[in-house]
Amino acid sequence: MDLHRSSTIILLILSIITPATLSMRYELLSGHTKCISEEIHANAMSVGKYSIVNPHEDHPLPASHKITVKVTSPQGTAYHEADGVSTGQFSLTAVETGDYITCISAVDHKPETMLTIDFDWRTGVHSKDWPNVAKRSQVENMESEVKKLFDTVTSIHDEMFYLRDREEEMHELNISTNSKMAWLSFLSLGVCLSVAGLQFWHLKTFFEKKKLI
Repeated sequence: MDLHRSSTIILLILSIITPATLSMRYELLSGHTKCISEEIHANAMSVGKYSIVNPHEDHPLPASHKITVKVTSPQGTAYHEADGVSTGQFSLTAVETGDYITCISAVDHKPETMLTIDFDWRTGVHSKDWPNVAKRSQVENMESEVKKLFDTVTSIHDEMFYLRDREEEMHELNISTNSKMAWLSFLSLGVCLSVAGLQFWHLKTFFEKKKLI
């Protein structure tokens, strides 16, 4: 195994071990929308949850604090839609590799209101709530850890095949590009020689008419 492939596998393992979690809190003005994208590979599971932070914990959430949420695939297929909610969650299993988009819109309200949104998005192995899956007994805890490791290995395996396919695609693209550049170079050379020939013929004709040669 060469150094390049070894480095790729090491980076891949580190990317799998590192939590694939998108967790944030941000502000959203009434009537405005914020979209967040996440690259998800085919057959990977992804879960998310969202909620509006109550500005006054001792009181019910104001009626103006409502959001509309839509989760779509790279091709525009809707996986989740919620209208006029204050909290919710979604889950999906990707059927294609690409950027999946979650758009959260604050319901239009006059006067304008600033909402604070909590958003959490987990993908792959990290989409499973392992602390709730694990039981108290030691044997069941070990079983839970084995399942978690198995899912991690499966994710690494899938990522390696994905990277191999991407590498083959890039290799084919490089070959195609080099071939096109070679033909373009020959074409450019042919054009230059043709132009030079025409210039030479024009100058020769001009000098012959002037009886200079």
